[in-house]
Amino acid sequence: MILDKEQTQKNSMMKQLVILIFTICTLQLVAQTDYYLKKNIVIGGYDVTSYFERTPKQGVIEYALTYEGAQFYFVTQENKKKFEANPQKYIPQYGGYCAYAIGAKGEKVKIDPETYEIRDGKLYLFYNAWGTNTLDLWNEEGAVQLQAKADRNWENIKIKE
Repeated sequence: MILDKEQTQKNSMMKQLVILIFTICTLQLVAQTDYYLKKNIVIGGYDVTSYFERTPKQGVIEYALTYEGAQFYFVTQENKKKFEANPQKYIPQYGGYCAYAIGAKGEKVKIDPETYEIRDGKLYLFYNAWGTNTLDLWNEEGAVQLQAKADRNWENIKIKE
């Protein structure tokens, strides 16, 4: 069967469109990171830069930013700019899930955004409810070993998803 020039061009354009759509979808999947969301906002809207000032604060929608497919809130425009300049410095480890649970069990567990630790310049968050403070367990059971285990577990969790 011989196709005319117009049909050949249409087929070529259709192939290019399919490739473009596939590429866009793939890039979106790669760009998104698994974050602990509460109310569809990373760590419930706490300003990730405020932890590094040792005063975790709830951010506001006026200073919202979408990064890696997730919403981050900030207290001030200045904090938002700090994050934009160096997001890797401020992003919570393990997507903001409980560091202890990632290390000890390889499981994603919600956190209490006011139970945290800054270790080696990185933000770690922990579950703290019903009489269980996993930050205490993290320190009692050996934070260095749990951190190394959590790093390995997080890579496995990300690969599975």
